[in-house]
Amino acid sequence: MLNILRYGEISGLPRLLIVHGLFGSARNWGAIAKRLSDSREVISVDMRNHGDSRWFDSHSYADLADDLAEVIRAEGGALDVLGHSMGGKAAMMLALAQPDLVNRLLVADIAPVTYAHSQSHLIRAMRALPLAQLHSRAEADAALARSVDEPGVRAFLLQSLDLRASPPRWRLNLDVLEAEMDRIMGWPEVTGAFSGPTLFLSGARSDYVLPEHRPAIRNLFPAARFAKLPGVGHWLHAEAPRPFEATARMWFD
Repeated sequence: MLNILRYGEISGLPRLLIVHGLFGSARNWGAIAKRLSDSREVISVDMRNHGDSRWFDSHSYADLADDLAEVIRAEGGALDVLGHSMGGKAAMMLALAQPDLVNRLLVADIAPVTYAHSQSHLIRAMRALPLAQLHSRAEADAALARSVDEPGVRAFLLQSLDLRASPPRWRLNLDVLEAEMDRIMGWPEVTGAFSGPTLFLSGARSDYVLPEHRPAIRNLFPAARFAKLPGVGHWLHAEAPRPFEATARMWFD
């Protein structure tokens, strides 16, 4: 089963499951999970091939949805679910395939569509780091800066670098994530619909959820509602954590 981090205690409100995006981990969501856990138990997971969860040879959205379903069943009942980017697609697939396991759904800055871009260049950048020669996060950042310009992206990727290991290692299955990149950027043909409450929350400066995506969204999620956080892009929860938290709290409460 997936590696799980828990926050807060069981209350009268449904428990919340947080599902991270590509190259992320449960720990990336720690601050938001802790704050949301003041009124409910919050469960954050490492997806397969990420963090401290098991590595597999496949990384399809059917796989990811099955992993989430296993977690929810082990918890004993349906949960509220929040998923960002790749995690948002996994959460959508879960809701469509096994709607009885999802109460309310928040999809953060992703749509059920295929995207033309790839993140393989970041995998190449991570592979290029001389891991055995690194002794500090600053050294790793300086080395990664040769191929990744954005400080925020470097900081995010380096959260998955384990410098305490000997030698240091990425807590990411880079080989499989690269091989499965087309699947991760894509969206499989699916049937059915999830009629439960669903919020598509996007960054106003992001191009991941566009007006032309709404027919596909409403076809699969007929109760979908839409909202935007101003002034932020795809990493809306990191760029505007307090507004993101407030929106999630209103939606799930």
